Amino acid sequence: MKPLLIGLSGPIGCGKSTVARMLAELGGVTIDADQLARRVADPGGEALPAIRARFGDAVIASDGELDRAALAQVVFHDASALADLEGIVHPHVRRLIDRRLAEAERDEAPFVVIEAIKLVEGGLADRCDEVWLIECQLATQRSRLATRGAQPDDIERRMAAQGPELVDRLIARLGDRPGVRRLSTDRAIDETRSMVEDALADAIEAA
Repeated sequence: MKPLLIGLSGPIGCGKSTVARMLAELGGVTIDADQLARRVADPGGEALPAIRARFGDAVIASDGELDRAALAQVVFHDASALADLEGIVHPHVRRLIDRRLAEAERDEAPFVVIEAIKLVEGGLADRCDEVWLIECQLATQRSRLATRGAQPDDIERRMAAQGPELVDRLIARLGDRPGVRRLSTDRAIDETRSMVEDALADAIEAA
């Protein structure tokens, strides 16, 4: 039997990874799609040659690593360049996800969690039984990003790139499909854990 598949998305700094870690502690298999995207662009990764061919040596550091800052400067200001990058990376990421899902099914995992910034836009949400949108207040978001070491101008740039009311837009895009949950992490960590446990229990019961 296929495991229950839960997708996690939402704005940066709102606690997706924290919720994913809690779900792992509750017995789930977690897949970080954004981490896989970095992996396929590492030296030896399946996507790096195509990235180099599309964007040139200017995005490759002297040691052969992808210069992610240089690439970000290109795609941040050019929507077509971003689409090209995603078109290169996403197929490789999907193959890795398929492999992980097959392993989880073989191992009879009770549920699997896919954490992805572009879960909805990239089509991964269509494969999920549940979509959990993790959100928090803007002040909390800024504080958490600052705690990670991000500079104020970078914080504002990254938040602006995602746009205001991201969760509302994702919900509108998902339509009236069942299994969509909004989970706010503007609370103490033990309260967040209880919220996650309740949501998981509801999801398992619904499945």
